[in-house]
Amino acid sequence: MSSSCASVPYPVRTECPTANKFSSIVKVHPYRNKCGLSRRDFATKGIVAAGASVIPSTLLSQSAQGLERLPFKNDGYNFWTWRGHKIHYVEEGEGFPIVLIHGFGASAFHWRYNIPELAKKYKVYAVDLLGFGWSEKALVDYDALVWRDQVADFLKEIVKEPTILVGNSLGGFTALVAAEAMKEQVVGIVLLNSAGQFGSPNDEENEAQESPFQKFLIKPLKEIFQRVVLGFLFWQAKQPARVESVLKSVYKNTSNVDDYLIQSITRPADDPNAGEVYYRLMTRFMSNQRKYTLDSVLSKLSCPLLLVWGDLDPWVGPAKALRIKEFYPNTSIVNLQAGHCPHDEVPELVNKALVDWLATLPSTSTSTTPQIL
Repeated sequence: MSSSCASVPYPVRTECPTANKFSSIVKVHPYRNKCGLSRRDFATKGIVAAGASVIPSTLLSQSAQGLERLPFKNDGYNFWTWRGHKIHYVEEGEGFPIVLIHGFGASAFHWRYNIPELAKKYKVYAVDLLGFGWSEKALVDYDALVWRDQVADFLKEIVKEPTILVGNSLGGFTALVAAEAMKEQVVGIVLLNSAGQFGSPNDEENEAQESPFQKFLIKPLKEIFQRVVLGFLFWQAKQPARVESVLKSVYKNTSNVDDYLIQSITRPADDPNAGEVYYRLMTRFMSNQRKYTLDSVLSKLSCPLLLVWGDLDPWVGPAKALRIKEFYPNTSIVNLQAGHCPHDEVPELVNKALVDWLATLPSTSTSTTPQIL
């Protein structure tokens, strides 16, 4: 954890799943990080792999915590054409559908320990967002609406049934905006250390009109500077030592920071668009997040929400989960002693939390699941 981030004892109300409901207990965590997930965090610390990943077969035979792991396939699993772009996704199991959405720079394979377990009871989809993983590195203007539209169309064209959306980090916020667009089909949402921020009263005041001086002189110079800086950061973020260091800073239990995970990030395909995609991601999406705030999206939803939160996350602390619950009462919280990616760090606990919560939702009964035409 950065020395600039204060660590203080922090009492947190934890809602733990029981047989039929979530009961509240209070735990005192050893520290809480006060820092949020900033644009700079994404640029310098995010799990960056703007190209598809190739993993040697020798890395595929082991598993952690005794859990079954999704078999790796160099060529991916399934592909779907969306608006002329190639989108990769994994589909396993039978039953009520669950759609898993990865975080920034990751892919469907980041759900390696969750897919096999959840697929024992449910039909599980894990989709690669446009620009990430095995999906196409399209040269488009990336913002929250691109992935919202992708996931919404995935639900319409591939899933075709009421479903639960599950997202980590950037995937969490994508799940929210997609659910808002597909209210009739999304019957529940699960967020794991989600990205996104609450709106500020000063946001509208700060949206000043762009002057000719800013448009024709300042903006071009800023873009040149950004390309130089982000080009270096993109190169740096792919170095194995850097990736391992970042992963170990956000996985508090680092046993799952293995060669499989590191090499899946550091060995992107030779895609000529990878660097440009990264530049567009950082300058477009990360700079306009405030246009799509958590409060503006949550205020339009009514379905049940589960927060599975790694309280030891140095980027997005438990205070954010508590604020979401305060704003959106139809929320259950499961607090875990884990970092930013609890689904991969403590998958056995996340899997249990998901299955227990899903069992409380009448809509997940496979016998009553209608198909959406």
